[in-house]
Amino acid sequence: MNYCDSIYQTVRRKTREVMVGSVGVGGQNPIRIQSMTTTNTRDVSKTIDQIARLSDAGCEIIRVTVQGKLEAQSCEKIKCGLIQRGLTIPLVADIHFYPPAAMLVADFVDKIRINPGNFVDQRAQFKIIEYDDASYARELIKIEEAFSPLVEKCKRLKRSLRIGANHGSLSDRIMNRYGNTPRGMVESALEFTKVCRQMDFHDLIFSMKASNPIVMMEAYRLLACEMKRLDWDYPFHLGVTEAGAGEDGRIKSAMGMGALLLDGIGDTIRVSLTEDPVSEIDPCRRLVTLFEENLGRGIEPFAEKHRLTPRTARPFLHRDGAVVVKASSSEIASLTVQPDALWIDEAVQENGVRTFDSSSVCVHSKGLWPSSCPDPEFILFHPKISPVHETRRFVDDLKERGIDTPVILSLSYGESAEEVIIRASAEAGAVLADRLVEGICIEFNAPIDVKTKLSFNILQSARMRMSKTEFISCPGCGRTLFDLQTVAQRIREKTGHLPGVKIAIMGCIVNGPGEMADADFGFVGSKSGKIDLYVQKTCVKRDIDMADGPDELIQLIISHGRWVEPNCATFRLIAQ
Repeated sequence: MNYCDSIYQTVRRKTREVMVGSVGVGGQNPIRIQSMTTTNTRDVSKTIDQIARLSDAGCEIIRVTVQGKLEAQSCEKIKCGLIQRGLTIPLVADIHFYPPAAMLVADFVDKIRINPGNFVDQRAQFKIIEYDDASYARELIKIEEAFSPLVEKCKRLKRSLRIGANHGSLSDRIMNRYGNTPRGMVESALEFTKVCRQMDFHDLIFSMKASNPIVMMEAYRLLACEMKRLDWDYPFHLGVTEAGAGEDGRIKSAMGMGALLLDGIGDTIRVSLTEDPVSEIDPCRRLVTLFEENLGRGIEPFAEKHRLTPRTARPFLHRDGAVVVKASSSEIASLTVQPDALWIDEAVQENGVRTFDSSSVCVHSKGLWPSSCPDPEFILFHPKISPVHETRRFVDDLKERGIDTPVILSLSYGESAEEVIIRASAEAGAVLADRLVEGICIEFNAPIDVKTKLSFNILQSARMRMSKTEFISCPGCGRTLFDLQTVAQRIREKTGHLPGVKIAIMGCIVNGPGEMADADFGFVGSKSGKIDLYVQKTCVKRDIDMADGPDELIQLIISHGRWVEPNCATFRLIAQ
């Protein structure tokens, strides 16, 4: 649901301005675009070269990983090298587990990102630990003692801080009290914020990242609501972490970030792809444009409520989401069911007549439901101007009238395929995340199989219908211990036919067992040339040669009864 109150228009959340070097974030500034280097931070020359390429592509803030003191010292050389090249792009240090590195690097960078789940607390062991109020309070004192020196130094040097909580890398202390939940993420960040506020330090930016866009959206909305209650106005950095590569990575990112931007939440963004980091800039730009075009757009106020439709034996309602495709008569006539292929649930011609059976369908495009309309099996709702806000209003009107007819959101686009991926994922995602509709129909200039594939991918990212393997793969950074892009592609090719199976591919142990979050199987770099394999958060095989890793992963999946041969996978999802 939307944060705090109903959102009727895209009105940007008001925040203070926080300076990151010479770049302002929040306030009246535009949405800022960020990325992160994938080079070894100790390799100063390669890191500077990659930052220069990112800056040329439109990146406005750049982050580098800082594992220890050597990387912190390298940041001084990187900063000097950038200045020598005439590059003023702000430099951000990413810190995990090692506060001394943060203290050292604060001398050289413009902002420091700390993870409240591991800055003071040890790596989570996912153990059940009982904390009474007294023992919990003692843990908070430890946080203050360890964190306050960095806050004092940042205040003195006019550095900014990002408090970046990640789903899956919360401390055992937080998880035992709040669970591995959006609430736990928010509470973890607030503990560190209170230390900053006690020291009158306010150059803060917040992030609530998760690989699951739905969890990510809930966490940011919850944080926005909490800050509104507390009368705090700090900016937000948006991101879906470990989004993956290709269309899947763009869909997840656009769904999570785009939906929030359309609600007016977000001040700086990063699309995390398992690709060359320069590839992240284009989808960021498209998301910023989408936000700018929708700023101030919306409808008259209404009181949004959740809506539950009956899950019956109707053609597609026994599943968790429907795919409807608009098609021409010639396309429909040529449709044939292919074995082992994703397939649509319904095809609808432009005039609204369903072609697969004679049941009624009502195509509707206005904000209120006409009382004269017959009782159809489903409503194909096609909003015209402001899809997210119009759909919320329309579904609310149905609820007020006691109408529980399933709604399929119909969206049409005239843009390129790359643009459609971003826009459809953001606009459909905002509605699907709140479970307001039962399916989607996306129309654009592409073959029917391309539209079908995009539709299924959007439903999967919204966790409404799992039609293939779900991959969680980090974008890589200076900590990555293998060729992440190549290895991830090999694993996807070998295991991409397993609907409902979640596989995490993580470049290093820092983000490995924790930030895999809800993955079934994990493939994690442990040392140079070696990987560890996980079942959920338990390491079951260690120090496997990288060359053998993908095949060992397959054997692990087989041993747990989750494997099917590619030519036997059940992809036919036609309504019976």
